[in-house]
Order: sequence, then C-alpha cells, then structure tokens
Amino acid sequence: MQRDPILVVDRDTGETFEEVVLGEKWIRWAYQNASAKPVEKLLFRSALVSRCMGAWFGSRFSKAKISAVINELSINMAEATAPAESYGCFNDFFVRNLKSEARPYSKDPRDIVSPADGRVLVFPELAEDVFVPVKGHPMSVRTMLPSIAERFIGGALAIVRLCPADYHRYHFPAAGRITGAQDIAGALHSVNPIALGAGPDVFGENKRSWTLVETETLGTYCFVEVGAFGVGSIVNTRTAGAVQKMDEKGYFKFGGSTVVVVFEPGKVRFSDDLLANSAKGRETLVKVGQPFATAINA
Repeated sequence: MQRDPILVVDRDTGETFEEVVLGEKWIRWAYQNASAKPVEKLLFRSALVSRCMGAWFGSRFSKAKISAVINELSINMAEATAPAESYGCFNDFFVRNLKSEARPYSKDPRDIVSPADGRVLVFPELAEDVFVPVKGHPMSVRTMLPSIAERFIGGALAIVRLCPADYHRYHFPAAGRITGAQDIAGALHSVNPIALGAGPDVFGENKRSWTLVETETLGTYCFVEVGAFGVGSIVNTRTAGAVQKMDEKGYFKFGGSTVVVVFEPGKVRFSDDLLANSAKGRETLVKVGQPFATAINA
C-alpha cells in the first residue's frame, strides 16, 4: 500500500512538517485497499460506529485517554482554561476552551480571520463551482450547498481541516447578521487527504450544516461545518441574530472535522502565504483569529 506523507506548512515557523495521523494504518487500509470496501461502507457511510465512539468518548471511562493523546499529539495545555486532570471525559477535554490571550485577532473590519485552528487550503476564484482539495477529486459548491449555491458560483472558498490535536471550537471570521441556516444529513467519511485521494465526495456526501452571514464589508458569506468519522456531533451555539468577529459559533465533538467558508465573487483576497502554499497544493497550519483574508473595496 503506497504511503504518501501528508506535508503541511507551519505558518508561525515557515517550516514544512509531516502530519501525525491518528489511526493512519486503518484509514489507509479502509480507503486504499479494494478488499476493505464493505468495511468502508460500515464505518463511513453509516453513523452507527461514530455514534458508538461518541458515546464512549462522552463517558467517564474515556478520561484515561486524555493524557496519552496530549503526549502523542504534543498538545499545548498551557493555552487551555482548565488543566488536563479536570475534565470528566475525553469529549470535555476535546472541546476545551482556550484563554482569550491565546488567540489574538485584528479588530479592523476589513480583516477576515481564520474561523478555526486547522490546515488551510484556499481557492481565490472558483472555476464555475468546482474546487479540488489536496490529493482529492473535483468537488462542487452546488453539491455541497444544493439550495443556495448560485450566489457563490465563481466566488472564493477556503477549507480549514481540523485534526484531533486542534482546538475544536470554531468562530465567526467576520461580523454580520445570520440570515439563514440548514442541517444536511449524510455520511461520515474521514476528511483526511488519504480519504480525499480515494474519491468520496466528502463535501457533498458528508453530514454538514451551513449558515449564511450578511455583512457590511464583504457581502454574504456561507459558513459550513462538515462532520467526519468519529464526530459525535456538530454543536452550533450561535444560530441567529447579529454576531461579532471571533464570537464562538460552535464546536465539534471528537473526531477530525472541517470548516468551509464560501464567499461571493469579488469580495475577498486571501492572505499571500495561503495563496502561495495552496497554489503548490500545500495546506497551511493556521490558528483561529490569525489573518485569513481581506475584504475588497471595503
């Protein structure tokens, strides 16, 4: 089985590193081995296994796993508001809050910030409605957002892929007013590039939620949460009304997950380093609140 490493650029250091993937052997087997197709259907096209995992990670029996994951993934607990031993179960740790000073951000209304900690890939101008994730196959905004896609055709799009090591709360990248939202049922494929390279339309097939946010500076943007294997649920804590930049929008329970932000045509320009790395097919590790894009003609 071919092992093509997942390489990511660390924005803070400029260095490229190989991503540590929890359960990599099993993900590669499920998606890259033809004999594993029945298992792939059981694990990723049914919510049963992920629900069972979510129940276990929400129980007190999972507490012992916290310290092992902190060590394996080198998680900086100095950023958290509570020490590791204070969490009652793994999911409590997984959705931990961070100290406000751990994620500073620009108050300039023209600056759009990253909505989450994660690996970012940007598409500055969509060819019609198509975008192609790292090592993946062409995917469609129309398939991802079947009832609201037309206003975003030819627009811009950013994928923020979260891994188990990341802070799993997500925030509004710009201030505005929520004008619509919808939950869409679906599969729970892995969002890892290993799975994307195998062909499932993760953004069109997976369980997801979208929210439209109308702004004064960049038109209306769409914030999409995409569920993935092992994710107990997508929990949106802000679902209506006016929102400010960096207000918490919600959180993912255990598992790798993805946030997608879609902009109308001609409204934003992504940060230069994100554009350069994405053009080379490389994701950039970014923290929530860091510069992400700038509103055009704001």
